[in-house]
Amino acid sequence: MEVLLNTILTLCVLGVLSAVILYFVAQKFRVEEDPRIDEVEKMLPGANCGGCGFAGCRGMADALVKNDDISSLFCPVGGGDCMKAIAGYLGKAAAEKGPQVATVRCGGTCEKRPRTNEYNGVKSCAVASSLYAGETGCSFGCLGFGDCVKVCSFGAIAIDPATGLPVVDPDKCTACGACVKACPKLIIELRKKWPKNRAVYVSCVSKEKGAAVMKACKAGCIGCGKCAKVCAFEAITVENNLAFIDSQKCKLCRKCVNECPTGAIKLVGMDPLPKEPKAPAAPKPAAAPAAEKPAEK
Repeated sequence: MEVLLNTILTLCVLGVLSAVILYFVAQKFRVEEDPRIDEVEKMLPGANCGGCGFAGCRGMADALVKNDDISSLFCPVGGGDCMKAIAGYLGKAAAEKGPQVATVRCGGTCEKRPRTNEYNGVKSCAVASSLYAGETGCSFGCLGFGDCVKVCSFGAIAIDPATGLPVVDPDKCTACGACVKACPKLIIELRKKWPKNRAVYVSCVSKEKGAAVMKACKAGCIGCGKCAKVCAFEAITVENNLAFIDSQKCKLCRKCVNECPTGAIKLVGMDPLPKEPKAPAAPKPAAAPAAEKPAEK
């Protein structure tokens, strides 16, 4: 019994001594942290989505406090108002940046882009993309296995069973960029968010020539350049057989939509412009009457 009591007493003494030693060590090597980091973290939305480039809101708050120039830092979930509030608290200047939304640049629905084979592997876009081009003749289009859906923390993207393509809910999308990073085909990008969720963009990323595009997908861009010719704001460029609409320059005039022969330019939240009636063909000139032969004598 005495041995047991001595053992317990010895362990208690060692525990107390260890606690005292650890306390003094912690005080000796304590790192003073700027209290503003806690305040800035509270001002951030707390989504911890990684859209800012940091592992979480704590890392973003630490960078905002420690960097004198925060113009390159932006929280896509909190948006411009959040950044202005933080900049005002820290006495720094925040970069002006408008709201954005994830945009799926692929119009190759099941109807427009028929399957040529069947994939029986792991239902993952990343895995499928590393093994082969896809189930259709287009090697640039969406694979449809939903990697973008799995990484979205806000439930803003889902696969439409009718089309086989991901669909973004602009009201839920925070432009965190997680789906952009998850897509191995790079068909999702962050674009300017217009009022009332309006949008005009080229729903294709294929760089194949026109004949090859039409063979693989009836909704692909063939790089004809008709859209660029009618754009009065120089918002459309054609490079590598693919048209691209700059959302910062586009004024939503919609003229390009009517000009696209394949319907690759997608219009969201607006009605298309009425097509101008074709001018009636000019009447063909009447044939001149045949000259009468002189009567034979």
